[in-house]
Amino acid sequence: MKPKIAKKGPYVVDLEEGKNYHWCACGESKNQPFCDGSHKGGVFTPLAFKPDKGGTHYLCGCKHSENKPFCDGSHNKI
Repeated sequence: MKPKIAKKGPYVVDLEEGKNYHWCACGESKNQPFCDGSHKGGVFTPLAFKPDKGGTHYLCGCKHSENKPFCDGSHNKI
């Protein structure tokens, strides 16, 4: 099963260093790029992560990055 493509491009977000975040892996969250529990009952689970540094980050919107939760340009191949 493939995730829903939430956006064909990255989400530009400001993140705090060391804070826990949960990136939406299913593409169904109404709070993209973060999990809101929409995956319940499905095959996807959110990816928990803590940024090494604070500031602006580019999180994957297409859900196909090889460097999840960060964008690697995979949306250009979809």
